[in-house]
Amino acid sequence: MPARFLSRFITSISRLSRRTVLAFALFLSLPLLSFAVVTNQEVEEALTCQCGCGLTVHSCNHLQCGFAIPAKKRIADLVSQGKGKEEITALFVVGDGESPGYGEKVLSSPTTSGFNLAAWITPFFAVVVGGIVIGLLSLRWSRRRRDDTAAPQSLAAAVDQYRDRLKNELDSFKG
Repeated sequence: MPARFLSRFITSISRLSRRTVLAFALFLSLPLLSFAVVTNQEVEEALTCQCGCGLTVHSCNHLQCGFAIPAKKRIADLVSQGKGKEEITALFVVGDGESPGYGEKVLSSPTTSGFNLAAWITPFFAVVVGGIVIGLLSLRWSRRRRDDTAAPQSLAAAVDQYRDRLKNELDSFKG
């Protein structure tokens, strides 16, 4: 019986290892496949429509948009020529003989270099600073609340003192 269990265990391990190796090889080949194929949607989402709607070229909902419709045609042509996403977005930023460049404002997300790095860092910095400020304020308020719990005892003593004083004054007023 133990020999049978051992042989089944070894068989299952060998099947698992073959499957694992196959899955690992497939996992390693996926990035190569994804870089080889650029879709129109990827490029359209990387560019902001210049008609004033504030949406990407892909999601611009104007029926007769003067920027999105020609841009989609141009992107489709460039993708069919086999150009990559970075190359196509660079053509829209810098321009070429066919169409003018729109500068970095055409990109839907800022680049991660130079002054644009502030656009990536500032939100995280604001969240951290806001968390610190909220933490300090809550610590201060909790300390103040502890001090306020001690105050009612002294407040009760003050009320008793005023009550006694009022009672004495009322007694002296009657007599």
